[in-house]
Order: sequence, then structure tokens, then C-alpha cells
Amino acid sequence: MNEGAGWLDALCWNADGLIPVIAQEASSGKVLMFAWMNREALARTVATGEAVYWSRSRKRLWRKGEESGNIQKIRAIHADCDSDALLLSIEQAGGIACHTGHQSCFFRRLSGKDGKWEDAEPVLKDPKDIYKGNPES
Repeated sequence: MNEGAGWLDALCWNADGLIPVIAQEASSGKVLMFAWMNREALARTVATGEAVYWSRSRKRLWRKGEESGNIQKIRAIHADCDSDALLLSIEQAGGIACHTGHQSCFFRRLSGKDGKWEDAEPVLKDPKDIYKGNPES
């Protein structure tokens, strides 16, 4: 896919050349994770049909599931009304999107009025059993 493609130019990239991305399970509508993409990550995602993100901590591209095997197959890509955020409709391989072993990265819930965070979903697989080295983040 051409990096100068008009569809990439139509998006509003932030000052760092990134755009925020939400990955949502196509079958259930459950929000699984939040990440960032740069132009190359989005172009590769479209070209391969699998989610590729920009890791701000590692300062490199990473294909979701490159180590864990929990890849994300793209079903659809939507831009919001301001073209400054993306929503990926995906099929999550392995049923685990989070490097913590949870189905979703959004597993913590604010509990009542006391302002405490609690785990609202179980760990499906111990991260030590998923990753050989450092977990994806």
C-alpha cells in the first residue's frame, strides 16, 4: 500500500504522527484494547488484514500477537467524524487481547462510591505461559 495514499492523508494524525485506535471484537461488540498507529502501521494493517500497531514504549511497529499468537484479524476499519480516531472491528485469535492474560485490556472497574478499582474479569491465561520474553504492552 502506498504511504502517500489519499486515504491515509484524509486522517488527522497527531503531532507525533500517530492516531488513537480502539480494537473491538466484531462478534460481540466488546471493546478489547486501545493502541496507537502511525501511517506505516495502518498501511500494513490494511495490506495484511492483521492489526499492526506503533509501540510508543518500544518505538517500533508491532504486529499484535507476534509473540503470543493472539493476532487480530481485521473485519472493518472505521474513522470517527473528525478523522482523528480509528475503530477496528476485529476477530481476536485466542480470545485474549491483553498482555495481562485478560480477554480485554478494560478489565478494571471503578467500584461504587469508594473509588477503588477492582478486577471485573478473570485472567484467562497466565502471561508467563503466553510470552517467551517481555509481554506485549
